[in-house]
Amino acid sequence: MPIDFRNINTVWASILVETLQYLGLTTAIISPGSRSTPLTFAFATHPKIETIPILDERSASFFALGIARKNYQPVVIVCTSGTAAANFYPAIIEAKESRIPLLVLTADRPPELRNCHAGQTIDQVKLYGSYPNWQVELSLPSIELKILEYLRQTIIHGWRKTTLPTPGPVHFNIPFRDPLPPIPQPEVISLEAQFPQNFFATVQPIFTTEFLPNFDLTLDLKNQLQSGEGIIIAGLAQPKNPQKYCQAIAQISQIIKFPVLAEGLSPLRNYSRLNPYLISTYDLILRNQEIAQKLIPKIVLQIGELPTSKQLRTWLETTNPHRLIIDESEDNFDPLHGKTNHLQLSVEQLAKIFTPKLFHSNSDGNYLNLWCNAEVKVREAINKKMAVINQIFEPKIPWLISQILPQGTPIFIANSMPVRDVEFFWVPNNSQIKPFFNRGANGIDGTLSTALGIAHRQQSSVLLTGDLALLHDTNGFLLRNKLVGHLTIILINNQGGGIFEMLPIAKFEPPFTEFFATPQDINFAQLCNTYGVEHQKISSWQQLQQLLNTLPSSGIRVLELQTNRRLDAKWRLNNLDKFAANLLL
Repeated sequence: MPIDFRNINTVWASILVETLQYLGLTTAIISPGSRSTPLTFAFATHPKIETIPILDERSASFFALGIARKNYQPVVIVCTSGTAAANFYPAIIEAKESRIPLLVLTADRPPELRNCHAGQTIDQVKLYGSYPNWQVELSLPSIELKILEYLRQTIIHGWRKTTLPTPGPVHFNIPFRDPLPPIPQPEVISLEAQFPQNFFATVQPIFTTEFLPNFDLTLDLKNQLQSGEGIIIAGLAQPKNPQKYCQAIAQISQIIKFPVLAEGLSPLRNYSRLNPYLISTYDLILRNQEIAQKLIPKIVLQIGELPTSKQLRTWLETTNPHRLIIDESEDNFDPLHGKTNHLQLSVEQLAKIFTPKLFHSNSDGNYLNLWCNAEVKVREAINKKMAVINQIFEPKIPWLISQILPQGTPIFIANSMPVRDVEFFWVPNNSQIKPFFNRGANGIDGTLSTALGIAHRQQSSVLLTGDLALLHDTNGFLLRNKLVGHLTIILINNQGGGIFEMLPIAKFEPPFTEFFATPQDINFAQLCNTYGVEHQKISSWQQLQQLLNTLPSSGIRVLELQTNRRLDAKWRLNNLDKFAANLLL
């Protein structure tokens, strides 16, 4: 039994860690510090938990977030007392908003050293406000058996709360008195002989029971979805099994004859063969007001969160069709505050009742054909336009890489302009590419570190990012020697925040450039050299294609594409409305 009986703190920390291992923990990320010594020692010496030391707490927490996002199971992050814990906050917010299981362990000084100007001491109780699913301060370590049983059961409860009823962060604030290192204490030595051998006998991974729709729900859905003039909106999703998720939506779509509007970040665009009614150009189609009016649905089946597209959201808000929201969580997924009902189940569960025997469509096919014909024509217009553009510019990057990345490549897509260009231009394919993203709070915090977490012990991965998002997290490059795997960074260097060029504030100069676009004028070749990271400047689409055709198996490399944010923004403003302008249906 791997319990360290040298002192009170080692017993406490090793029981905590062993309980987590029995529950299924495989990875812990540790930032250095003194007060967290008992936790660090227990994790670092455990033979079954991969423990990775990372200097910067913000980078560490986003790296953990990436691993948890990829593996769909909790990851532990550990830090010392004081402001170290505050640096976890952005990742905790993202974990809450993106429903990612994260177990946060912040070491703290004991109560007698608080509020008396002891060093490295702040108020850490409920430090993260309302963002954790659950938060608690553990009692001071003790070797009394009932208190050790309390520790075990509290850890089990906290672990459960990271995943149920909705995944998210859980915070344990853990005070320790001296001695912090494993210095023997005579009063602890006798505990080993008395310690129960079956102490962890009931600790096991938590399993959930799948909910199955009942007859009443089936009848209700049947009545609502047989109009024939409806759409399925497949929004932001990172399902554990992308193929089953895509198959479930395709099954529902084909039985009730609804087109599927698939967000650029949805796996649906990378399993397009499964769904003949896939619509990827809806943002551009809906810019044609005449066509948008013809396409108003009677009912919408919304799977998860709404897509990024402002055009789609405005259309839904204006027309206000009845929406059925399908998602397992308890969250409110209607920022438009429309006519909605939320069915708390997964689309895979929903698909189990969608059989030709129970459901049939009353559609004559005309409404579905309007969408499908528009998709074909707009997609052809995009492809024709992109094919003849030879200079390096931003919108062509997602259009191209969606067609050339190796089968099954994981790709993390940064916020701001990259995520929007993916929405507009990511081409449906059958490459089973795996998109990842931080769209919970939509910030640029931890972009590089999250991507490295996804790449760790994974198929060779890709990050698509702008220059500001990468610069905001360059401490992530300190993970280079910890990464097991490979990350290729496709860096769009447009000398500032390209998304701000799309906003009305861009017309006001000054202060636009200095305070909004904020160009940093960084030599990325020199920056990469400082961290020992490979760097190449891309001068042609052919060069980019060659370098992405086969991805390396280890290390980090940056492929830099220099673009002109003003010209690219002008191109979008001049062209996005035109792709469907002459569309006749």
